[in-house]
Amino acid sequence: MLQTSVALFEAFLHVLFRENATVDDFIDVIEGNRKHIKCVYVYNKIDVVGIDDVDRLARQPNSIVISCNLKARWQMLKLHFLHCDPSLLNLDRLLARMWDEMGLVRVYSKPQGQQPYFDEPFVLSSDRGGCTVEDFCNHVHRTLVKDMKYALVLGTSARHNPQNCGLSQHLEDEDVVQVVKKKERDEGGRGRFKSHSNAPARIADREKKAPLKQ
Repeated sequence: MLQTSVALFEAFLHVLFRENATVDDFIDVIEGNRKHIKCVYVYNKIDVVGIDDVDRLARQPNSIVISCNLKARWQMLKLHFLHCDPSLLNLDRLLARMWDEMGLVRVYSKPQGQQPYFDEPFVLSSDRGGCTVEDFCNHVHRTLVKDMKYALVLGTSARHNPQNCGLSQHLEDEDVVQVVKKKERDEGGRGRFKSHSNAPARIADREKKAPLKQ
């Protein structure tokens, strides 16, 4: 900070603030090489500190209090935290918070005529790749986008269940997607006009036979 102040003083620069900026914000703008990332502060072993300290830590922003061995004092803590979510003191809440902060989305695939595969979801991310039907198809197989005719989406992102969607449909957490593929077209005709032989379709392409001997 001292070097930055000296450089500004020597250059006779006037800095105008249009917001309530801190010293760290000012340094980040001047240096231009800072990159901030999101984080969650996790406080463990809350069963060995006082209830007042646990309450103070739990109310701080971006903070979660947990205990890996929270068994003996759980009943006492639960009575004190009736106004809070009891899952804040559990590892399940920590995993859910990490999942939300990273923007991860679970999408389940559903084969036609079968139940969805809830045991093996496809994990998508809005920050890495995207959360559309096209991104889901690319996770399943790289050629599925070309073969897809439409997709049936069930979940919170659908207006009605199921909804007929295209590749640009945005998916939300725990949506179910069934991909309907295009039908292969037969080039040999339809019904009784369909040809089952390997002979050329045009007469001009057929191989001419040798003339009969007289």
